[in-house]
Amino acid sequence: MSTLLSEIENYVTTLLGTQLDAMYVYHNLAHTQRIVTVVKELVEASQLGENEAENVIIAAWFHDTGFVKGAKNHEEESVKIATDFLKEKGISEDQMATISAIILATKLGHQPKNELEKIIIDADCAHLASKNYEDFANLLRKEWELTSSKKLSDLEWTNQNIAFFAEQHRFYSTFALKEWTKNKSKNFAKLIKNQQELQESSLKFNQKQEVIKIKKNKGAVPERGVETMFRVALRNHITLSDIADTKANILLSVNAIIISMSFSTLIPKLDNPHNSFLIVPSVIFILFTVASMILSILATRPNVTQGKFSKEDVANKKVNLLFFGNFHQMKLEDFEWGISEMMHDKDYLYGSLTKDLYFLGLVLNRKYGLLRTTYTVFMIGIIVSVIAFGLAFVL
Repeated sequence: MSTLLSEIENYVTTLLGTQLDAMYVYHNLAHTQRIVTVVKELVEASQLGENEAENVIIAAWFHDTGFVKGAKNHEEESVKIATDFLKEKGISEDQMATISAIILATKLGHQPKNELEKIIIDADCAHLASKNYEDFANLLRKEWELTSSKKLSDLEWTNQNIAFFAEQHRFYSTFALKEWTKNKSKNFAKLIKNQQELQESSLKFNQKQEVIKIKKNKGAVPERGVETMFRVALRNHITLSDIADTKANILLSVNAIIISMSFSTLIPKLDNPHNSFLIVPSVIFILFTVASMILSILATRPNVTQGKFSKEDVANKKVNLLFFGNFHQMKLEDFEWGISEMMHDKDYLYGSLTKDLYFLGLVLNRKYGLLRTTYTVFMIGIIVSVIAFGLAFVL
């Protein structure tokens, strides 16, 4: 370790140990030390030059020091702290600019411009592929609660983590893609399983509550039982629809990862004439993956109707005003009139609820049919691809 890095380590350790608020139970000294260790691992795997390696390690030490000023714009504060310290050590302007850019690369959603930024971004999210991911996630959740009073239910927290895994995060460096993707996928699968268990538990609880309400109001107004029946049935349909969308998104995400890995690791090898025997199984593998992605998209693609109705439709009870697709292009006063008419006609109201329930069932039938086909195609694709690759190697 160089003298400068040793001085930086002592400075950051003292700064975070004495000035960081105890509420930051995730973004603390232990987190910084862990990121530095991971950065060194990635630097060694990337075989960077000595100056580049030093720059990214310095950035790793300083990248979260801005939390001593608060979570808001902490990346910019980290740059200020690093600049003040490094100027005293005689760091050149060019090197300081490089280090600052690496620190700012840790902002959520930043697209890396070079290998150094890829390394710091991957290191900052290395916990996603850690065996202790759940422990790190719980620390971050606690930090949110302490610093911003942002309290989420178990299901909301799980949904947010799934969204981050599937939509917002990816590894960039070659080492991370190769070594961490598998563990990240395992953690993602655990989140999906946990989400399903929480949804089922929530559904059972809601159903139990509805049953209690029905028993409590038994013998009262007959309409209460009917309203409860519609409420539970519609809620169950919507929950099933959410589950179907989640399953489709899982397949879409998994296949997207497979495609990404294929283009980064498998396809480049096909340029070599010695690997020509891999072309056919590779094409089979990619075709099945693309087919699975297309079917997943079709399962979640929404359909919207024309969104207009007439007063004659309302008078003849031909339009369901409870579905947005039937009124989204109507004027407010026309819609208000239609709703008023429906509320004064019990048969029309219950008829609309019945139609809503029926058409939701049709949508669910389409979604689950496509979803079953998608899983079948994915399963067959995996089996056929494995057999194809096996035969290719044998023959």
